[in-house]
Amino acid sequence: MDDKFNPLYGLGEPNAAYAAYFIKDSFLNPLGKGVANVSFEPGCRNNFHIHRGGGQILLCTDGVGIYKQDGGKARKLLPGDVVVIPPNVRHFHGAYPDSWFAHVSVEVAPSEGTDWLEPVDEEEYLSYVAEAEKAK
Repeated sequence: MDDKFNPLYGLGEPNAAYAAYFIKDSFLNPLGKGVANVSFEPGCRNNFHIHRGGGQILLCTDGVGIYKQDGGKARKLLPGDVVVIPPNVRHFHGAYPDSWFAHVSVEVAPSEGTDWLEPVDEEEYLSYVAEAEKAK
């Protein structure tokens, strides 16, 4: 872990409960029901997944991240960016290869659950980073 990374809402604890759905290490700091700060070490990203019910909102707070959903172009995420993810949309998000990243995650209807899907392999991930770089 990088001792210099101090996200706005705190790093939290290693995200052991969801480690199977992430490549590399992530950290979770619960802020309330359905709301948490999620921090990603460089290169960390979650598997593709789908939020059932109300979807998810990401409030980007620290570092540089990436977001990709089916049917859309990869997006570079910076502090202040907001991502509104509709329900039932396959997507992933995480850190850039060379930067820590943190966002506040708001699950609009957390009781509906999340379907965790396949990992984003390294080649695919780097192609999305290249796509996001071209777009910004």
